[in-house]
Order: sequence, then C-alpha cells, then structure tokens
Amino acid sequence: MTRPVAVITGASDGIGAALARIFAANGHELALVARRGERLEALADEIAANGAVVRPLPIELDLTTESAAESLAERLAEAGVAPRFLVNNAGFGLMGRAIELDAAEQLAIVDLNTRALTALTLRFLPSIVAAKGGVLNVASVAAFMPGPGFAVYYATKAYVRSLSEALSQELKPLGVKVACLCPGPVQTGFQARAGFDFSGVMGAMKPAMLPAAEVARQGYEGLMAGKRVIVPGLVNRMFVWGSAAAPRALLLPLLATAQKRR
Repeated sequence: MTRPVAVITGASDGIGAALARIFAANGHELALVARRGERLEALADEIAANGAVVRPLPIELDLTTESAAESLAERLAEAGVAPRFLVNNAGFGLMGRAIELDAAEQLAIVDLNTRALTALTLRFLPSIVAAKGGVLNVASVAAFMPGPGFAVYYATKAYVRSLSEALSQELKPLGVKVACLCPGPVQTGFQARAGFDFSGVMGAMKPAMLPAAEVARQGYEGLMAGKRVIVPGLVNRMFVWGSAAAPRALLLPLLATAQKRR
C-alpha cells in the first residue's frame, strides 16, 4: 500500500517553500524536491514542528539530469508513497541578450523549466489520475508575452502555460485538475540568480510585487477550485491584459528597455 503525497519541486526557497507550507497546512503529506538538501531538511523540520502528522520527505535531486524523473520515482516508491499532486515549481532564468549569455546556461533553463517539468508530469500522471489529484505548474506573467532581454526564460514559461491549459482540458474528464500559476514579481532568490533588480524602469513593477506566501495561497486555492490559469494580484492581471492589447511594435521595445542589464 502506498500513501498519497504532494510532490513539490524547487521547495528549498521562495514560492516552492511557501507552497509546501500551504499544502501541509491543508493536511497533505509532502515530498520536497530540490538540489539543496540542507534547506529541505530545515523546511521538513519546520513543517513537522507546526503540526504535520507525517514529517515531509526531503529528496535532494538535480532535476536537470536525464534520469531525474526515474530517480525520483524510485525514491518515492522506497518511501511507500505515490504522487496525488505534483507541483512543478523548480525553475530559473537569466537576464541579458541571448547572444551575450552562455549558451549552456540558457539550455539549462530549457532543461529545467520545460523538459524536466514535462518529464515529471508524464511520469507521474498515472498515479495522479488514479488518485484523482492534480498538477500545479508554476509559470509567470512572462508566459503571456515575448521577453527581449529575458528571451529564453519567457519562452519556457509560454510553453508551461500552453501545456498546462491543454492538459487541463484533456484530464478534466478523468477527475484531474491542472492549473498554471502565473505570478508577477516576488521577492525571492530567483531575482538574484537571474541578475534582476527593481531599479530604473523596472521600479514600475514594484506595486505588482506580492509575498511568496500570498502567491502560494492563491495558487493552492485556484488549483483546488479547478482554475486553469491563476494570475495573483490585480496589478499583474492588468499587466497581462495590457500586454495582450498592446501592439508588439510598442511592447517589445518597452520590455527590452526595462530588462536591459545595467
């Protein structure tokens, strides 16, 4: 017999850790996945101390390796658990012109943000369908537009949104919920790794910034309510609407200026 769990990737920090806390607060047993094992252990201890019936299972794993999905499946099976919910949160981006950034690092963005997310989803869908659970894919408002100065990252998030919406329709008759969480700026370790800051033109995005805990709450509640796409915050929803309405000839230079490395 296996116990159902919510598997959360990128759970060592930021939105991933916040999602782990809210899933735990709603009674879900957890498996936490990330490269930084010591942070996963600390989060597992925190969640256990806050009243979780079962301490979360920390799994230190680099999801960019080709065998990551099978390695994770083996670790879960050894622990006697199977995914009911899968939260694909792990991801990163790099700011700068594509021609100037390291090609291998940009391909690593594709590997983590799209290939690994797809591999995990396909690997665990049978378990999720059997449990009538769900998949929450974390994208970004970047999923709604091209992003000069952040080109590969934006493209991967557009893929995540497209895949999520299609799977939502395919799996709905099977009792499975699929949602795409598209936050705007959130003050996490993501910005530091990406080389992103909120000075200059990007200062205009500060009103859109939400705490990771609020983004996670809206993501969890949206998934459980059966929403396909979740954009937390009124300012972010207005930004998405405005970007769709704006001519590309206007939008692209504005984004290129805002996301130009200083």
